Amino acid sequence: MDSRFRGNDNIGDYMMATTADDIKRLREETSCGVIDCKKALEEAKGDFTKAKELLRKRGLEMAAKKSDRVVKEGRVEAYIHNGNKIGVIVEVNCETDFVARSEDFCKFTRDLSLHIAAVNPKYIKKEDVPADILAKEADKEAFIKANCLLAQPFVKDPSKSIHDLLNELVSKIGENTVISRFARYKVGE
Repeated sequence: MDSRFRGNDNIGDYMMATTADDIKRLREETSCGVIDCKKALEEAKGDFTKAKELLRKRGLEMAAKKSDRVVKEGRVEAYIHNGNKIGVIVEVNCETDFVARSEDFCKFTRDLSLHIAAVNPKYIKKEDVPADILAKEADKEAFIKANCLLAQPFVKDPSKSIHDLLNELVSKIGENTVISRFARYKVGE
């Protein structure tokens, strides 16, 4: 008998084993760690859709656990759109300067500044909207989605919100991350 099956009465378990290619594919699609991808695939019995959902839920749980940590480091990103008519400055904070210099964190801040230039949010989160302004709106949810950065669909991938991207970053880098403030300038405004 093949040594791979010794002590294993169910050969189907071997066939369900996660391959390195499966892990690599899930890691490329989610940017999660190798061990997390392997565990998710095993738990989902090889179903990529279920594995992605498990990783997303774990990312949300991790973000919630880290949300009370102090964020005193970070990065200020500046973006000037082609033609020099629109400019954005955004401050994103994290726990350590090591993470603030990481490729993933820098990519997030660049993408965020580009998004702000393109979509022109007015607030970071719905709690920032003054009650009197929100009270005037007939469709409060639509107003929040159109004007609050975290609720907006990401301009490069509308299937994800900025909040989803932030949670993905937190689960990947393992640190609390906060969008602190931003300013968008347009010539003539």
